[in-house]
Formats: sequence, structure tokens, C-alpha cells
Amino acid sequence: MARPLRLEYPGALYPVTARGNAREPIFLDEQDSREYLSVLASVAERFIWLCHAYCLMTNPLLPQ
Repeated sequence: MARPLRLEYPGALYPVTARGNAREPIFLDEQDSREYLSVLASVAERFIWLCHAYCLMTNPLLPQ
């Protein structure tokens, strides 16, 4: 079942998240994460978004 459409209105703040499946990494290496930030900056400029903050985190390994 799809989630309901997000309500949008002027001045609203929206969180954006990206996670790997089963705690898998979403970035292959440092260059990959820099490319992600470059794409994010391009999209923000194109759609006139204001990015207040961001944080790139790794997925912690599960205990063995």
C-alpha cells in the first residue's frame, strides 16, 4: 500500500532521508558520497530549496 501524499504548503520544512536496505551502505566510497552531495546541491538549486542542515552517516555494524 502506498503512503498518503505529503501535504505541501509555503514555508514548510521537510526531512529527507536515505537508508540502505538491511543496513547496507548507500555510498560505495568517499567519491560516491561527494557525488551525492553534488546532486543534492544541483537539485536544491533547480527547485529553489533551502537546505538547513545535512548529515552523512554510516550504518553501524550489527554485533556478531
